[in-house]
Amino acid sequence: MADAPVCLVTGSATGIGAACAREFARRGWNVAVTYLGEAQRADAEAVAADCAQAGASVLLQPLDVTDDASCTQAAQAALQRFSRLDALVNCAGTTRFVPHADLDALDAGEFHRTYGVNVVGVHQMVRACAGALRESEAGAVVNISSIGGVLGRGSSMAYAASKGALNTLTLALARALAPAVRVNAIAPGFVEGGLPSRVLDAANHAQVLDAQTLASVLARVSQPEEVAALAFFIAARAPGMTGEVIQLDNGLHLNAG
Repeated sequence: MADAPVCLVTGSATGIGAACAREFARRGWNVAVTYLGEAQRADAEAVAADCAQAGASVLLQPLDVTDDASCTQAAQAALQRFSRLDALVNCAGTTRFVPHADLDALDAGEFHRTYGVNVVGVHQMVRACAGALRESEAGAVVNISSIGGVLGRGSSMAYAASKGALNTLTLALARALAPAVRVNAIAPGFVEGGLPSRVLDAANHAQVLDAQTLASVLARVSQPEEVAALAFFIAARAPGMTGEVIQLDNGLHLNAG
């Protein structure tokens, strides 16, 4: 689609990222679909095909957000393909399930690994895309955080802390990039088909899903498409919103006490 706005989505081979790519394409945007390594390529190709079927022009781009050069290459590839970049949705994330009470099970290496993707990776992607986003008449960044970063809960302390840092980074970037670029975050609760589905076996995933359903006041968990719909609204329909961390957790935070 010539002259359509363009969104680059990190982590868009699966889960929330894939849903975001499809949502933006369905809404008339062109999309840069990214994937980490050959293991994700087939999934990314399927997402790209769905986006193309929706009428979007699509760039399929390898991306490792922990590698600054890879972030720069992804941003430049999007600009070369589309000559513009209007939104960046940071969905790439990582975690491992480590009980919070088992302090000995969580070492510095896991903290650094988690922060490298969930915090530093976001910073590197925003930095790589900032120039193009400034040139857009309505540049926007949407960071996919987690309610764990608000409540200090979640798959591990390292994960919760990284998402808390991402929330703070969102506020800092919103100040730094204003007024040309808006920066916001979404803090979902448990998302069926999200990151836990890729790090847990089926039995443990089902157990966590049941527990999260019972813990939320709405007695449900979210789907990736719900997060994607909110991401699109923030990027395309909320010109007065910046520096917000929006909780999308089915009321899980209401039972946190």
